[in-house]
Amino acid sequence: MTRFNALTLLANALTGNRNWDAQWPEAQPRTEYDVVIVGAGGHGLGTAYYLAKQHGITNIAVIDKGWLGGGNTGRNTTIIRSNYLYDESARLYDHSVDLWEGLSQELNYNVMYSRRGVLMLAHNVHDVQSAQRHIHANRLNGVDNRWLTPQECKAYCPPLNISPTARHPVLGGALQERAGTARHDAVAWGYARGAAARGVDIIQNCPVTEIRRNPDGSVAGVETGRGFIKAKRVAVSAAGHSSVVMQSAGVRLPLESYPLQALVSEPVKPVLPCVVMSNTVHAYISQSDKGELVIGSGTDQYTSYSQRGGLPLIEHTVAAICEIFPIFTRMRMLRKWGGIVDVTPDRSAIISKTPVPGLYVNCGWGTGGFKATPGAAHTFAWTIARDEPHPINAPFTMERFRSGRLIDEAAAAAVAH
Repeated sequence: MTRFNALTLLANALTGNRNWDAQWPEAQPRTEYDVVIVGAGGHGLGTAYYLAKQHGITNIAVIDKGWLGGGNTGRNTTIIRSNYLYDESARLYDHSVDLWEGLSQELNYNVMYSRRGVLMLAHNVHDVQSAQRHIHANRLNGVDNRWLTPQECKAYCPPLNISPTARHPVLGGALQERAGTARHDAVAWGYARGAAARGVDIIQNCPVTEIRRNPDGSVAGVETGRGFIKAKRVAVSAAGHSSVVMQSAGVRLPLESYPLQALVSEPVKPVLPCVVMSNTVHAYISQSDKGELVIGSGTDQYTSYSQRGGLPLIEHTVAAICEIFPIFTRMRMLRKWGGIVDVTPDRSAIISKTPVPGLYVNCGWGTGGFKATPGAAHTFAWTIARDEPHPINAPFTMERFRSGRLIDEAAAAAVAH
């Protein structure tokens, strides 16, 4: 097994060198930890950071089958917002936005958080009614959101086509100005550096094959591709694979995994000042600091662990973007990819203890995982350290699927999945 200091990981990541073992010597990790976290993405590394900083638990190993931030954290479309409909969701995502705004200072690392606003377009009467319902619900929860007329949408986002003869005419939009974007992999690097500085071990290229239990049913540790690691507590935060890992401990999760597609264009000078989302045409777009247009699509219509996605869905998305922004019709696609998202029956996450003593899970985020990174990590660390839910994540328990107290955010992504 190999342990790496986060500064080492950062240097390699910045130079594009992922051959960690060739440059850095083997180090013998401990065979026993207080906490083992499965998944070295933003959520897993953030959880380790908050466990160490706020709860004084530093004997932690964060284990990943690949490299740091190489899963969904490095494949998402970087959008941050909290304009969700239900009270429980609004509290969780707004808590995340609060943390996002000070995260660069917290970690002493620039995560490139950009408060540029998210504009959610309405193209028909149903969209208008749904958007205004969200606005009223958000205001009741103290979340900023306001309605814009088509002309105000155009003023906020000049490239937008608001012609009344368009196939999908813009009837208005809901704007959350506090929303924005961040650099996805920088979040993982910042949390990794902060966690490593507090004594957390980050172990890469080490797949977890089984969660083992003691005779009394409690967690014993994890079996990995490089040996057994004993642990008092195990926390699973592995997007796209949580259900597989948890099943080895006898815990079934109500999850389905789908590819979620996205692409980026060739880089251009700054042209798009905000994030624009549309439910009707099933697409969303922003511009990265490198100048690429980052375009998100919907989930594929079949379950899969593929990280490629399918071309027809991308064609539909690009056609929709070109209708809303005709000036982008001559842009060229630079690359496309697919991430794997776990989806629960109510399209809301699970941040919860499990029936197995000492086993915890953070999963089921669907399209909301990146924007929730700091808030989910913060509340998950609380849950692990105190063996009880934080008040914010208490509604997101596994037990809600038995009791029927669901948090139905099926249309919250603005690209109705």
